[in-house]
Amino acid sequence: MAMEVSIGKVKRDISELVNRVNYQGERVVLTSRGRPKAVLISLSDYQKLLQAEQGLSTRTVWLSEAKALAEKIRQRRGGQLIDVGALLHADRTELEERHG
Repeated sequence: MAMEVSIGKVKRDISELVNRVNYQGERVVLTSRGRPKAVLISLSDYQKLLQAEQGLSTRTVWLSEAKALAEKIRQRRGGQLIDVGALLHADRTELEERHG
């Protein structure tokens, strides 16, 4: 759990807070008038956050491209959806015939 520290205390104790974040893995929520304004986190936590954001961005791009491809396929099929169940059944039947 993160500790909350007023911005006034941060001004006085920044060195101590940075050390606690860096060496003890603490997270510090900076507050102003009792309201959270920002968070002080370790460089390691920050790097993990950036990696997570990049992963999310990559997944978002992939999903967008997959949706566009699915739409192209649907349009080529005249709006007719693919019966996935029928495809799986046909694959199973073909596999059974080969190895039967």
